[in-house]
Amino acid sequence: MSDVAVGLDVGGTKALALLVSRDGEILDELRSSTPHDAQEPAGVATAKVLVSQIETLAQRHGLDPVTLPIGIGMPGMVRRDGRLAFAPNLHSASGASFPELLHDLLGACAVHMENDGNCAALAEFAWGAGQGIDNFVMVTLGTGIGGGIIANGELVRGQNGFGGEIGHMAVEARGALCGCGGQGCWERYASGGGLARLTTQWASEGRLPTLTSRRGSAANVSGEDVTRAASEGLDEAVALMNEVAWWLARGLANLVAILDTGHFVIGGGLSVAADLLLPPARDYLADLVFGYAKRPQIVVTTSRLTVHAGALGAAKVALDRQP
Repeated sequence: MSDVAVGLDVGGTKALALLVSRDGEILDELRSSTPHDAQEPAGVATAKVLVSQIETLAQRHGLDPVTLPIGIGMPGMVRRDGRLAFAPNLHSASGASFPELLHDLLGACAVHMENDGNCAALAEFAWGAGQGIDNFVMVTLGTGIGGGIIANGELVRGQNGFGGEIGHMAVEARGALCGCGGQGCWERYASGGGLARLTTQWASEGRLPTLTSRRGSAANVSGEDVTRAASEGLDEAVALMNEVAWWLARGLANLVAILDTGHFVIGGGLSVAADLLLPPARDYLADLVFGYAKRPQIVVTTSRLTVHAGALGAAKVALDRQP
């Protein structure tokens, strides 16, 4: 039985690979861009990037990639058998079985796959901000919104393995179009992609005049410009971040009503702006949560494992599923 595993966290823009020990120590890491190549069969372009990462880590540490436990955290609907049924933010991989692809391309025989939000939740539960908390929701704010639900100390996978797709909960009827084909999905308002969409909208409406002037045109204003300016106290940027925070709170309130959870762990790339988002989001919860005054305090905290959570959780899945 191996005491180390490779954990792969595949997002809409990047793929992070970690070599992880059984106690959660990160021994090595690599980052690569996520390809979006629709010319090759489903998932092949992504699988080639993952194979390169695995081979590099294995070679650096004298490991055999054929027998090395490998876990993959993938955005979207991951079936219990490891096939990616649908990935709104990674269409070129939808339908692919990555355990099969990595076996074909690398000979790897110990590959396990799980939704990336579920992986992050498992890692936080084992080694991070969810330690000792048997009921919490992991919310990953990246290109979209991923999630993982821990209930009574167990990961909620659902009937088909698709549980925890909280980013596709509708928060506005007939709202903004989503990559999943729906409208008004939470991730179109409170993720990194949601911030980018709202930035474009506000700039085009003339609601970001200072940033538009700085950048030369409304089309040049980015979400990164907004977060940077908000951290400097620019009123128009602070107002936009407060708008994102309201939408974040709207989704959290829905989850409280459905799950009766009292604890949220916020991770993903946008969590670097937690100081701008979480204080107003916590305030908004008081008005948005059903029966707020009658509930114990609702805790909204940041990931302790930060950008490593998904890959750490993927490695844990691989280690836990060894025969």
